[in-house]
Amino acid sequence: MPEATHPRFNVFGRIVEVRREGAQWQVYRVGADGKRTPAGFVVPDFVEEEDLAQFLEDLFHESASPHNGDVHRIA
Repeated sequence: MPEATHPRFNVFGRIVEVRREGAQWQVYRVGADGKRTPAGFVVPDFVEEEDLAQFLEDLFHESASPHNGDVHRIA
């Protein structure tokens, strides 16, 4: 069985990792030291992996500024 991938995203300057655990998504903030902590928000289970970046952009669009970029997958 291939190893599961856990996509990481740069969300307006913050790194988050999204993991599918059973039927639900679990979201973690990734610190500079690589440690993960619960992100404190929910990604609904109906969101498909290919739609995660758009969902995160829609959720955090108010955090956007010319200084912190956009939302994009990094791993």
